[in-house]
Amino acid sequence: MFPGVRKRNRALDRAAQGAVSAAAPRLKRMSTGQRLDLVVLFVTAVLYAIAWPTLHVTHHVPAGVQPLIGGLAALPLLLIRANPALGWAISAAGALVIPVVYQRADDYDFPWQVVHVMVLMALLLAVSLRSPIPVVAVAWGATTLLFLADTPGQDGRGWAVGLTVLVLFGLLIRWLVISRRQLAAQEQTSELERARRAILEEKARIARDLHDVVAHHMSMVVVQAQSAPYRLDSVSDEARAEFESIGATAREALNEIRGLLGVLRSDGDTTERAPQPGVAQIEELLDGSVRAGMSLSRSISGEPSAISETTGLTVYRILQESLANASRHCPGAHVEVVVDFSPAVTSLVVTNGPAVGAEPRPESSGGSGIAGMRDRARAVGGTLDTRALDGGGFEVRAHIPGSVPVVAGTPAGPAA
Repeated sequence: MFPGVRKRNRALDRAAQGAVSAAAPRLKRMSTGQRLDLVVLFVTAVLYAIAWPTLHVTHHVPAGVQPLIGGLAALPLLLIRANPALGWAISAAGALVIPVVYQRADDYDFPWQVVHVMVLMALLLAVSLRSPIPVVAVAWGATTLLFLADTPGQDGRGWAVGLTVLVLFGLLIRWLVISRRQLAAQEQTSELERARRAILEEKARIARDLHDVVAHHMSMVVVQAQSAPYRLDSVSDEARAEFESIGATAREALNEIRGLLGVLRSDGDTTERAPQPGVAQIEELLDGSVRAGMSLSRSISGEPSAISETTGLTVYRILQESLANASRHCPGAHVEVVVDFSPAVTSLVVTNGPAVGAEPRPESSGGSGIAGMRDRARAVGGTLDTRALDGGGFEVRAHIPGSVPVVAGTPAGPAA
């Protein structure tokens, strides 16, 4: 007999271990809220298992009604997380009705089951933790009156004091939680402000460097180009025009640097933006390249007025970088620019031939200019393709959506 019992016990142990092993991964995947719901369900089931069988000991309740009355005592606890105020109302209503409808047992002096009191107090504590203050006041007052009415004398007053302490404890915990959350929010705000201040300081440092180094040198180029015809003897008309072109190009670059300085020095809260070049400045850019000595032909078609500002800025910057690359790497080469403005897609093709009278200069920037142009086109939903031509030369082909909304943070500087 005993070996059979031990065998069955071992089988039960293996089954229990298998059930636990199967349930463990599911428990790990559950959120904290789901685990708390499981705990509430388990505790409620235990309390109901106590309330129903012991109800005949505390009250004269017919056997057929005992499951319902036991459920009225224990089951409102299921609402402690979802709706504690509703759970308290159901439990309090049951506490009000049960002593009136059913008499207590002769040897039981308390108006409710212990399970009912435990659930009612747990729900009252949950109400004080989570419900609006007026609801907390109503729940505390109604529960206190209920205990004073059904437990007269010293016991009622003692319960009233205990319920008051319970509600005050819940309100204290609630205040502490709210204070901690507010403190955490303030710390997060302070951290964001410190990060923002660090960014502004870095922008200010970059602006100072640009002003002290780049802007200064560009100003010197402008001054030297403008004063060269007067400082040097026997300057020909061609050289004078060349100096004027150098000065105009340097002034344009200096103005763009000043615009960038304004953006860097801004705190990011204003809606003003530094003026940016666009469609209207493309002709000026091409004319400036011609004045600088570039051999250039152009074909501009379509409706420039139908192009958004962002599209115009993107096309301008890609064209600017393409012309700079052609001048830098293939000096003297003929450059052909084809622009077709369309509300749907604006296309830009820049083609340059091989260098004339000089070897092509190697790319010293590691190709960052082309990568920058490609990133700029991709940022507005466009595409950019490049290819080397047979016999020398290079081609840049870009397709940019004709209508792109202005987005804060769109790169303003040259693509390089």
